[in-house]
Amino acid sequence: MNRASLFVPLGIFILIIAFGYAGFRLNDPHQLPSALLNKPFPDFQAPMLMDPSRVIDRSDLLGSPVLVNVWATWCPTCKAEHAELMRIARETDLRLVGIVYKDKPHLAMRWLNDYGNPYDLVVQDTDGALGVELGVYGAPETFLLDAAGTIIYKRVGDVNPLIWRTEMQPRLALLEVDTSATTDVDSDPATAAVKKAGAAERKD
Repeated sequence: MNRASLFVPLGIFILIIAFGYAGFRLNDPHQLPSALLNKPFPDFQAPMLMDPSRVIDRSDLLGSPVLVNVWATWCPTCKAEHAELMRIARETDLRLVGIVYKDKPHLAMRWLNDYGNPYDLVVQDTDGALGVELGVYGAPETFLLDAAGTIIYKRVGDVNPLIWRTEMQPRLALLEVDTSATTDVDSDPATAAVKKAGAAERKD
């Protein structure tokens, strides 16, 4: 066997590694593109978590920018991001809508009671049908809509302070949403009381 023939298996091995690495990079969930970007949020009808007799549809998402957060009680990353969602609800003018994805309503209700409710509306997607329309791969996933209901941003994974500052705030600034509040909301007791009252109104 000559020396050149020895390099053939080595070259094939390197190509396999290279393609595998490229495939891994492409399968990074944070890099998944959304076919719905710059398109209207899909039409849907889903029961409200707090009042199943009330049906929520796309029209409830129109009129002002809204952050639509897909979450579930079985999702550990959802618990990790929850404090940031509570802060966003407390400190900004942005509406938040939650979609409970493939979960039991009573568990979702208990979750919100235990950890707080940052959402203006929470809808049930028990069978995952709305998730299919949105191209959801799992939870959490988050969509930012403008006032006309167009999806202008999608986040696969948790919404954390870094993502908020670098990816979401710049887009919200273009939509003229007030996100100027500081994170130190307890430094002024009077301000904190007002914000706490506002958060309580959201839950009602």
